[in-house]
Amino acid sequence: MQEFPTTPTPSAPSRSLISTQDRSSNADQVLSLGPQSSKTSVPPPVKSRGPNSGAGVRRMRRFIAEDAEWSLAIVPLLTELCIQNIVKNFENNPILKQLLPQHQRKVLSYLSPDLPLTVTANLIDDESYWHRCCMRRWPVCHVDSHGGSWKCMFFERHLENLLKHFIPGTTDPAVILDLLPLCRNYVHRIRVDQFLPPVHLPSRPRSGDQSDSGSEGEMEEPPIDHYQLNDLVAGLSQLEELDLVYGVKDCGMNFEWNLFLFTYHDCHSLAATIKECHTLKIFRLTRSKVDDDKARILIRSLLDHPALEELDLSHNLIGDRGARAAAKLLSHSRLRVLNLANNQVRAPGAQSLAHALAHNSSLLSLNLRLNCIEDEGGQALAHALQTNECLTTLHLGSNELSEPTATLFSLVLSANTTLTSINLSCNHIGLDGGKQLLEGMSDNRTLLEFDLRLSDVAQESEYLIGQALYANREAARQRTLNASHFMSPLTAKGPENPSR
Repeated sequence: MQEFPTTPTPSAPSRSLISTQDRSSNADQVLSLGPQSSKTSVPPPVKSRGPNSGAGVRRMRRFIAEDAEWSLAIVPLLTELCIQNIVKNFENNPILKQLLPQHQRKVLSYLSPDLPLTVTANLIDDESYWHRCCMRRWPVCHVDSHGGSWKCMFFERHLENLLKHFIPGTTDPAVILDLLPLCRNYVHRIRVDQFLPPVHLPSRPRSGDQSDSGSEGEMEEPPIDHYQLNDLVAGLSQLEELDLVYGVKDCGMNFEWNLFLFTYHDCHSLAATIKECHTLKIFRLTRSKVDDDKARILIRSLLDHPALEELDLSHNLIGDRGARAAAKLLSHSRLRVLNLANNQVRAPGAQSLAHALAHNSSLLSLNLRLNCIEDEGGQALAHALQTNECLTTLHLGSNELSEPTATLFSLVLSANTTLTSINLSCNHIGLDGGKQLLEGMSDNRTLLEFDLRLSDVAQESEYLIGQALYANREAARQRTLNASHFMSPLTAKGPENPSR
């Protein structure tokens, strides 16, 4: 509703009102308002009392809109209409690169995260859009474990989901292979915690009477091999990490041991796959019942690998023969981390690893916890550490070690200057072994962590070792602070920033 001022003629003897509500009357008809309708008439004009009192008299005339939905809203800009049309037809006609940056941001903010990947994969690089896509599918997202990229996270988790639910012989392999052209540049790691075996359908009885003489072995069972990764990995040019578990999660009442079987065909196929993946830096195969023979097949394919830095075969069935293969790998690779925790490695296997460790110059971390190397294997490793100059972390927890091993490790503490973390927990070090370790710590200035829990060490020895570790940590912290102080640029004074 608006009011507009009008200037009537002062000499008019009567006033008229234009009716806008009566559609049956003539639009130009003027209704005379006599003295008898003075209660509903427009108030008389107010005359100006200023110097220009004869300039004219103002009165207000009111217009009422006939359209109830009429408003003063501004018509949308043409650019807004174009953006809305682009968003509406983006799936059939994706237009993005041709737009100005500010218009691209608007289009991306309006796009649905459910658009087909064939449209968005190689066209949209905006992280905010892929952030919305990730949050739409997975409420809990840790982008830091995916290199800080939401787009990489989306494609890696999407591919992992397809692999975890792939059923050989039932799922079409094209479901995974068709994704390769879309994700080859964005998948840097694959972590699959289950591989489903083929579906075993009950065989139908043949028509007619069956002979009781037929043996059960004559019935051919379908293979239980899992999905083969060779074609997939060959198409991922940026793959750096492969973390696999051959098993089934949430099998419920359908539990069978075969669901957790890593077959020889799986092993040979996986060995050929990792051998051809020259960008692979981290390979993990855990909880898959890998025995000595399968471990040797896998490790043989990794000899002289150009990029491998970490090998994790923990929680398997690897014994001394597999440990010897791993020792050979230390001499034919640039491996930095080796994890054989929770296997069946004994003293001979530990001795092979110790021999390779004495001549190794790249390994930084060795994890042999939950094995049974005993004192014979522990002493071999201690002798190797007296000459090794690269290993920083050693985990020998739960290995049936006792005082003889502690005696040699006290010499290691005095001579070695690279170890920063040692774990001898859950062993039988004993009171005398704890005293000898304390004596070795008196000459050590580099060890920062030393775990002796549940190893029968006296409380006093454990306390004094803790005090020595605290002093080493404080000294390391001071060295770090001093190094950062000397390396920081002096910006208080200078030709570019003179003091004021």
